[in-house]
Amino acid sequence: MELLIGLVSGAVGGNVAGAAVKNINQGTLINSIAGIVGGGLGGSILTQLGAGDLASGGMDLGGIIGQVAGGGVGGGVVLAIVSVVRNMMAK
Repeated sequence: MELLIGLVSGAVGGNVAGAAVKNINQGTLINSIAGIVGGGLGGSILTQLGAGDLASGGMDLGGIIGQVAGGGVGGGVVLAIVSVVRNMMAK
């Protein structure tokens, strides 16, 4: 269940980041894929960095908020990285 929350919030985070920052918008499909990857990585990295109470997989409100935040931020970060790489390859 925790992974699913991270993946969904990552997809949403990627699309929100793409809509908010037009320079990194890669279209809905790429935004979603990058967000899903980032959402999965974001939750894993937060857990490994010791933010265990927020992203450890607890199904209490704090755990869910931590998973959503980690997934959303991770999705936005991976989308930004994908955008930079795609723009460099286009030149």
